Amino acid sequence: MLEPRRTDVTREDRSSDRPVPAGDRYDRPAYGPPPPGYNYRAVQITWFVIGLIGVLMAMRFFLKLTGASSQAEFVSFVYGVSGPLVAPFRGVFPDSGQGFFVYEPSTLVALAVYLLLGWGIVTLIKIMTTPRGTRALD
Repeated sequence: MLEPRRTDVTREDRSSDRPVPAGDRYDRPAYGPPPPGYNYRAVQITWFVIGLIGVLMAMRFFLKLTGASSQAEFVSFVYGVSGPLVAPFRGVFPDSGQGFFVYEPSTLVALAVYLLLGWGIVTLIKIMTTPRGTRALD
């Protein structure tokens, strides 16, 4: 005769019934979910750098648009740091504006390109550092 099926089985009961494979002794209660299958630290650093570049580009765009004085040290610093990052994209679209208020689309193009480049680098890191036969968790 068949035994009635238990419906009150908890997660702990199920995990204790199965033997744990030798290579999978990760203590979930103590450490939380397992780490991703890729180099998580490299992905974090890449997104940090891309975010920093994005913030600099956004600040440059806003400062140019509002006509901030380049005599101020902060404005001069932002223009000095972001200038070489925007330089390859100058001339893609013409700058326009009146007086000190400048609309600089090359900064927006640079921002978009650097974000796409960062996304591509992160994807490449995930592809290159994920062990074979596993999927990178997003």
